[in-house]
Amino acid sequence: MQSTATELFKDSQSHIYNWTFQWIKQLGLDNQGSHFVNSILLLLLVVLFLIIIDYFTKRTLLLLTIKAIRRSTNRFDDLLIRNKTLKLVAHFVPILVAQYIMPIIFMGFPTWKENSNKILDIATTVVSLLIIHSLLKSLRDMLRMKKSFADKPLESYLQVCQIILLFIGGTICFSILTGKSPWSFLLSLGAASAILMLVFKDTILGFVASIQVSANDSIRVGDWIEMPKYGADGTVKEINLNNVKVQNFDKTITTIPTHTLLSDSFKNYRGMQQSGGRRLKRAINIKISTIRFLENEEIEKLKNIQILRPYIEERAKTIDQFNTQQQIDQSSPINGRKMTNLGMFRAYTLTYLRQNPNIHKTMP
Repeated sequence: MQSTATELFKDSQSHIYNWTFQWIKQLGLDNQGSHFVNSILLLLLVVLFLIIIDYFTKRTLLLLTIKAIRRSTNRFDDLLIRNKTLKLVAHFVPILVAQYIMPIIFMGFPTWKENSNKILDIATTVVSLLIIHSLLKSLRDMLRMKKSFADKPLESYLQVCQIILLFIGGTICFSILTGKSPWSFLLSLGAASAILMLVFKDTILGFVASIQVSANDSIRVGDWIEMPKYGADGTVKEINLNNVKVQNFDKTITTIPTHTLLSDSFKNYRGMQQSGGRRLKRAINIKISTIRFLENEEIEKLKNIQILRPYIEERAKTIDQFNTQQQIDQSSPINGRKMTNLGMFRAYTLTYLRQNPNIHKTMP
């Protein structure tokens, strides 16, 4: 039944071609010229017809799927719409129609007929690869919504898949154009492997680096890193196959080659962020000649400072006990133990920091 319908369809197309051919021939052209003009005229009409079919197919498919998506709670179908997967699927309809019509249009030109079939086969391959790529993008966006994948270099893996798809698509298109087996194309690539390694050196290094960075968990999207060699000091916004994008504190963007994350050193502040605090080191310059013992009057005056009073009382008790037990001759200032202005300043600084609410108390 299906073969009969196909034969009727082709027969009707043949009648259309012959009718237009005879009409053009009446204009005074020879057979070859009439075939040429007839094929060009029908080709333009078919292209216009295929554009109309493609437009209405996309509109119909989108209207039907949007109604189903609105009733669905799954978010993946929303991503399919956003990444134009359904629009790409709709391209198959005009391609299938063209596969039936094109051989009839170029009936008088066997070479054109063969080339049109190759073009349609390549178009089918390209659309198929674009659909797969769109599905992978939707999968990437879906994984980004999950907390466990939010900081993973998904863009790097997508780019690797893109390279693989381009390689497969190029192999298939080569086979279609030349009529040879894909293995012959792969064998020719083997001879040029050294050149390919040189051309794709950064891509290969970036791929290896992105996998090792992810496996070692040395850097994530959202980490604050510092890499002075490249002027980077900010938040990691994106990790892809060839580079890492860092938004600096002044909102400028620094791009770092991905493979340098393995060969060069960088500072990651993730541990500081997870601990809830940041260690600070500050140097205080003290002139040695200013260090001296405190007089009793000065000690009594310093007791008026509330945060120092417990320290002074405890320290004075300890010093007096030591000097008494050791029978220290305190007639000379150098003998025994005494309070110094440096020790008092150190005690004040430590007590102040411990009582400051902005200082983390539980950090190891």
